[in-house]
Amino acid sequence: MKRLSHEQLRQLADELRTEMIDAVSTTGGHLGAGLGVIELTVALHYVFNTPDDRLIWDVGHQAYPHKILTGRRDRIRTLRQGGGLSGFTKRAESEYDPFGAAHSSTSISAAIGFAVANKLKNQPGKAIAVIGDGSMSAGMAYEAMNNAYAAGNRLVVILNDNDMSIAPPVGALSAYLARLLSSRSFLDMREAVKQLARRVLPPPLAKAAGRIDEYARGMVQGGGTLFEELGFYYVGPIDGHNLEHLLPVLENVRDAAEGPVLIHVVTQKGKGYAPAEAAADKYHGVQQFDVISGAQQKSVPKAPAYQNVFGDALIAEGQRDPTITAITAAMPSGTGVDRFNKVFPERTFDVGIAEQHAVTFAAGLAAQGMRPFCAIYSTFLQRAYDQVVHDVAIQNLPVRFGIDRAGLVGADGCTHAGSFDITYLATLPNMVVMAPSDEAELYDMVHTMALYDDGPSAVRYPRGEGTGVAIPEQRTRLEIGKGRVVREGKSVAILSLGTRLADALKAAEELEGKGLTTTVADMRFAKPLDHDLIRKLAATHDVLLTIEEGATGGFGAHVLTWLSDEGLTDAGLKVRTLRLPDIFQDHDTPAKQYAEAGLDAPAIVVAVLEALRHNSVGVVGARA
Repeated sequence: MKRLSHEQLRQLADELRTEMIDAVSTTGGHLGAGLGVIELTVALHYVFNTPDDRLIWDVGHQAYPHKILTGRRDRIRTLRQGGGLSGFTKRAESEYDPFGAAHSSTSISAAIGFAVANKLKNQPGKAIAVIGDGSMSAGMAYEAMNNAYAAGNRLVVILNDNDMSIAPPVGALSAYLARLLSSRSFLDMREAVKQLARRVLPPPLAKAAGRIDEYARGMVQGGGTLFEELGFYYVGPIDGHNLEHLLPVLENVRDAAEGPVLIHVVTQKGKGYAPAEAAADKYHGVQQFDVISGAQQKSVPKAPAYQNVFGDALIAEGQRDPTITAITAAMPSGTGVDRFNKVFPERTFDVGIAEQHAVTFAAGLAAQGMRPFCAIYSTFLQRAYDQVVHDVAIQNLPVRFGIDRAGLVGADGCTHAGSFDITYLATLPNMVVMAPSDEAELYDMVHTMALYDDGPSAVRYPRGEGTGVAIPEQRTRLEIGKGRVVREGKSVAILSLGTRLADALKAAEELEGKGLTTTVADMRFAKPLDHDLIRKLAATHDVLLTIEEGATGGFGAHVLTWLSDEGLTDAGLKVRTLRLPDIFQDHDTPAKQYAEAGLDAPAIVVAVLEALRHNSVGVVGARA
């Protein structure tokens, strides 16, 4: 690639765009973001000495072109499939992926780390962070920029402006100014003038002259004052699809002796593919699609998605109670809050990629007498754990958490799996944690939370379609901390939390054929536990097995702890907990992921039979 002419780079970019469209049409995945950075990807790899210069893509869903250019073209059609390429950057995948990503707004912090490490080790190499304007809604990006001075001229930040339209129109004049103001001759002259001003002017006047320089460049370039205040030398805006504009600016910045530089690049999501240009939102993440027509191959749903059930249940509560509000952090459609927004726009708040703010904002609403629902993916709520503890739980404020993408999530892999929320929420005093076995229970749990004012509560539910059960017209308020028995038996008791209930019932059928009558309980609550039901089942069954879609330390651990505290294991009760294995599971289909985790019906049967062959209390799964 380094040997290509500028004219050949244009051809390479066109071929790269065609290859990416064809590949994603067969695999599905993120499309629009990658198409928007084709030329930028080509230019960055052409100008900088990757992988020695560290190229860090924020979030990583725009990195498919980068993967194709860096030795992974032969595997690009395995994207997001079992054993195939990750849909995000991944250190274990390539030396050209120096930092794994999938959550937003981490790139600048990581790039500063790489740059400072090179500086301290006195070795060459720059760090280039590419961050989209959407990721700039997160405070972490500004925390990082405020510390960028430590990296000096080893840090380059590319602001990929493709949505917020924070830039004025770009063209030949702005490209010329960007090239001029990033050139070595201008920077050398600017530095000489600054040194002269320090020598001949009193300090207040020298400082004022520096301010005049910043604001003058801000006026001619149309922005950048904020970034200058944070210590960056701002260049832009420039057309991110014009290689003749990009290449000289990147070359100037590569060779600059100035401090940290921020290049403002304006791009278009879906660039070069008409259907994606016309509907950027629908082509951000896609299923398999026909390249010619752009039509996506979407299966007909057999049941409503859990997120839509949550949204509809929230609407019903909003119609009943004017204090119900909904908050989300840049995921309105993914959480179902978009449905609530259509009915109650004045009571809906999308705070951007700012989960910490979302939680404390909800706490403030609750403290002032509102009934807020804070709807955030399980994997993203991790980013606001301190706020959950300090601002909500300690103050016992009735914030209601709607936790989407609980459990394993298939093609998005471990970065988006909701593996830990039971553990990190159920350990908190005052917290109520519930999980529905189907969409009808989710509807009732939203109603229950809306009426519960005694403290914080959370309901976790999986990605994807429900089971197809009918949602009753009358909502039921569930008794906090009470489960239900859905099948009676005498030998084995399965305590199921969440949507593993269907597999628990299948396992009970198979155990029945082996002469082991089985009780199956839908526990509904990880906290508080239904102590009466657990005590009864422990006293009347030989084996007690818990199953959950969460990591070690969750529902099963709480059951084990309580049984131990009550001395209920002393009589030889065989207790087993099935939970997610202590690994970060790679992407695959959900069915294969749960089979690998030992959380499907065959694994339940194996666990019960193993328990009966041993006489000790312990934990075991289909995979020890």
